[in-house]
Amino acid sequence: MEKGEFGLIDWIRKQVKVPDGVLGIGDDCAVLPQHDGLETLVTTDMLVEGVHFLLDDIDPYSLGWKSAAVNLSDIAGMGGKPVGTFLSIALPKGLSDSYLERFFEGYKALSDRFSCPLLGGDTTASPDRLCINVTVLGTCAAGQSRKRSAAQPGDLICVTGTLGDSAGGLKVVLDNLEKNGEEGVLRERHYRPVPKVEEGMSLAATPGINAMMDISDGIGSDLRHILEESGAGARVDVRSLPLSAELRTVCARRGWDPVGLAAGGGEDYELLFTCRPGTKVPVPHTVIGEILASPGLRWEGTDKDFTGFRHF
Repeated sequence: MEKGEFGLIDWIRKQVKVPDGVLGIGDDCAVLPQHDGLETLVTTDMLVEGVHFLLDDIDPYSLGWKSAAVNLSDIAGMGGKPVGTFLSIALPKGLSDSYLERFFEGYKALSDRFSCPLLGGDTTASPDRLCINVTVLGTCAAGQSRKRSAAQPGDLICVTGTLGDSAGGLKVVLDNLEKNGEEGVLRERHYRPVPKVEEGMSLAATPGINAMMDISDGIGSDLRHILEESGAGARVDVRSLPLSAELRTVCARRGWDPVGLAAGGGEDYELLFTCRPGTKVPVPHTVIGEILASPGLRWEGTDKDFTGFRHF
């Protein structure tokens, strides 16, 4: 496709007139104002066999878990509380009842963790591949949702958790490596991420926290979204990227580039946010750079550029 993924999204965005007071395309969630001092958050995402997961490798429980997780993470990325989900699934022939039961067990296990019940959806047949679409509703106090457009020059750029574990886990899967030891830990983090819902709500309630989103396509892509929406630039020191002990060990053992996985990999589902210097950040985090007034993304400590994941 000539436009590319984000070019297509931007083109669609320009075709739509959004009502005053509503936030539409361009953030982790749409935001709809309510009359009781609250905002409703809405997000939707699709997982397609062969693009987002390999049916022969991921177990059905983990697939159900991840299907819920990647969508709940969008609510977390704006500081909201998940309220309910809607699941639509296109089923190819050959999937057994036991497979689907395990899928729903995994989906329910993560949903229950955040008191976010399945409220509806749709089922249909697929000619060849399993396709999963999830919509999540969330809520937050009016004016409190954190958006990509709120970064300011001088803000510190921060992330929760560690980066690159999921990308490392994907390499373990694709290279058909053993499923135990440190490789097994990375594989688990790829297939069973835990969205940072509580952390997102704490950050959204903290003065001085400005822009925020979840890390789904890697900071090389996701930080650029914040910069584009905020009309700003940034510098990131790759030497400050937080790496897990397991990722360091596996990269040393396999000859992989941990910085490339951390900056250019995706599906960590941690939080990327900016804050004013001196802000008392309520969650564990790492400062990795600074928002600049001049445009562009400058990487320090490397001669490489990292663009993150794009679907097409």
